[in-house]
Amino acid sequence: MMDQQHFSEITSFLEDRLRPLFDPENGSEHGFGMDDTSRALRALLGAVRSAAAVQGVCEQRATADAELRRVVDQTLAHHWDQLVGIARHWEDHPDFRPAFKRGSWDFEPEPAAAGEGRDPAARQV
Repeated sequence: MMDQQHFSEITSFLEDRLRPLFDPENGSEHGFGMDDTSRALRALLGAVRSAAAVQGVCEQRATADAELRRVVDQTLAHHWDQLVGIARHWEDHPDFRPAFKRGSWDFEPEPAAAGEGRDPAARQV
């Protein structure tokens, strides 16, 4: 199951790639200019930070009932897949980890949650 640690690692990787782009040495006005590059940088950094803001969701999952847990899992999967999509642009970077290529479907469901909420008659044998 993906957890807060997975999100923290991929977010750190992405922010380490983006932070230098905001430096004046790279021609940026700290990303606050009104040119298209500054706007794109702000949008990308905002997307990363938004997708990474899952701490409360991860914490809530532990005490959630089965129905809410499914919603939480869908939310985490959506956010994870967003971050993976962005991180894959740096696959050739030496700090890129194989885990950053994992889709949300590659994480094993928790054993107790794997069969929850399914109709026993609908299970395949």
